[in-house]
Amino acid sequence: MPSRRWALAALCAVPTAAAAQTTATRDSKLTPEAFLRGIYTPYPNQDFKGQPFWQVDRFFAPDLARAIEADMREAKRRGEVPKLDGDPFVDAQDWDIAKLAISVKADGPKATGLVSFENQGKPTEITLDLVRTGMGWRITDIKSPSGTLSELYKK
Repeated sequence: MPSRRWALAALCAVPTAAAAQTTATRDSKLTPEAFLRGIYTPYPNQDFKGQPFWQVDRFFAPDLARAIEADMREAKRRGEVPKLDGDPFVDAQDWDIAKLAISVKADGPKATGLVSFENQGKPTEITLDLVRTGMGWRITDIKSPSGTLSELYKK
């Protein structure tokens, strides 16, 4: 099963500028539901190891992306594990996802996504707050059974 460290390593992978531009162009045309489906659809695949080439600015709104990046840099400098030490999309270090369901309520430039699934047989619900940016939909917070992503970076 995927590990926390693998998910963190994936966070550090950086695609080429051309690939990033292609992704940005594609993302700006997505609905909030399509944005979330793009994130979550691969998880039930047994071979999926987490979001490849996971750039925080590809998924998160600028303020949250900066907080995640700053923490990762500081943790690396100290030789420690960053605050985000698992996969925030499934609230776990390891996963075996089944019964994935995604619903979205949009209200202008904001939306709320509810993602439910079973992880290793345990029912889980994740709520994602989204905002429309010039680059497309981005996550402003993730609320999961273990807490919220925004609170993690306020500590």
